[in-house]
Amino acid sequence: MKRTSRDIRTANRYGVLRHIIAASPVSRQELAAATSLSLATVANLVGELIDLGMLVEVGYEDSDGGRPRGLVAVNAAGGALIGVDVAETYIHVELFDLALTVLARADEELRPGENDPVQVVGHIATAVASVVEQAGEAAGIAGDRVLGVGVSMPGQVDREGGVSVFAPNWDWHDVPLLSLLAEHIPYPLHLDNPLRACTVAELWFGAARGRGDAVVVNLGTGVGAGLALGGALHRGVSNSAGEWGHTTLVLDGRPCHCGNHGCVETYVGAPGIMRNLGELSPHSPLLHPDDQTATIEALARGLAEGDPVAMRAVRETARYLGAALADLVNLLNPEVIVLSSWVAAKLGEPLLAEVREAVARHALRRPLESAEIVLCPIPSNPVSLGAATFALEGSLASVGRSVGKPATQSAGKPVTQSAGRPVAQSAGKSVAKPRRSTTPPRNRTSTPS
Repeated sequence: MKRTSRDIRTANRYGVLRHIIAASPVSRQELAAATSLSLATVANLVGELIDLGMLVEVGYEDSDGGRPRGLVAVNAAGGALIGVDVAETYIHVELFDLALTVLARADEELRPGENDPVQVVGHIATAVASVVEQAGEAAGIAGDRVLGVGVSMPGQVDREGGVSVFAPNWDWHDVPLLSLLAEHIPYPLHLDNPLRACTVAELWFGAARGRGDAVVVNLGTGVGAGLALGGALHRGVSNSAGEWGHTTLVLDGRPCHCGNHGCVETYVGAPGIMRNLGELSPHSPLLHPDDQTATIEALARGLAEGDPVAMRAVRETARYLGAALADLVNLLNPEVIVLSSWVAAKLGEPLLAEVREAVARHALRRPLESAEIVLCPIPSNPVSLGAATFALEGSLASVGRSVGKPATQSAGKPVTQSAGRPVAQSAGKSVAKPRRSTTPPRNRTSTPS
């Protein structure tokens, strides 16, 4: 699709705010250098964001022989964002301030078979209401300060239409998820999937920050690979890039929920790991046939205790995973591959060590030498963090729009925005003169969930 001047301005506004969130406080000159925008463009965009209450002036820094440079920082209290991580076995929701610091969390369990769209929507709505209530009680964040809700849904999604196009593990087809949610949630809603969410989180605060080309591998019940190419999120022409979990690893191999056989996911996703373990030791006490979470946790404990069956099962999983990752190394030549999501977090360093060895056996030497393989360093849920940035992006895209068709519906009532702008509290300028730190900016999330 052809990009309009409005699209370009929205993207520039988002890029400037992204850099400020990650590196506050910062001068306009530094922003121009970091974003490759002109100083005049940066000054205009910063002025808009100050008017919206998203940024504040926080003093000055000395320059080399010139006038002191004004510093700006994100106004953390200028609004709130909600990120929703919908997985096959749980729903995790976090509410953030504008600095992307977690203020509240809520979890809903999805039991086996509890994946009807109405049931899932009910759990999401309950968790969203919970974090808004928590934030109001603990941090004084009123519900009308919420700028939007980003929803990460596994599988293929139509982000513009708000539709879950295909969720293979639930056999969902063309479910109008955001329309269903809008009947219960009175905030603007934005949809994408965990591949994009994890990748954005890594680009902002994780191992992909400052990297040109990165792959973020999502290892959970499902499997996929988020792509950052040239320092930017790569979506593909239909927002379907990254479905690496449904590429063929073994011809005529295990059946997959997508309808094919031998997909990567069937060997390295949580159910695939359970099958690897069952084939090695059918009666192992580590195996919980009806509970993938309990099985992965038992494997993790077994690895810590040196259990030989656990070590063999993880080595077998890493053998498949390493071969599949080597394809990504050879094809994309990335600077970094990040192993993310709950399975990677549970199995941790033992899995990482085995994977590195397996990749080295299959990848070409030159691209392998350039690729670092690491675990996700973000201490809290990267999916909900990335999903919150979808809400932020949507909020910035609404700036300047005329009030017309509402962003979402709640109980049949439109949710409008003032003058087409996000609902944010304007903040006055600070005259404080902060000392500039030479240490890297802290991660904006709090303790692990």
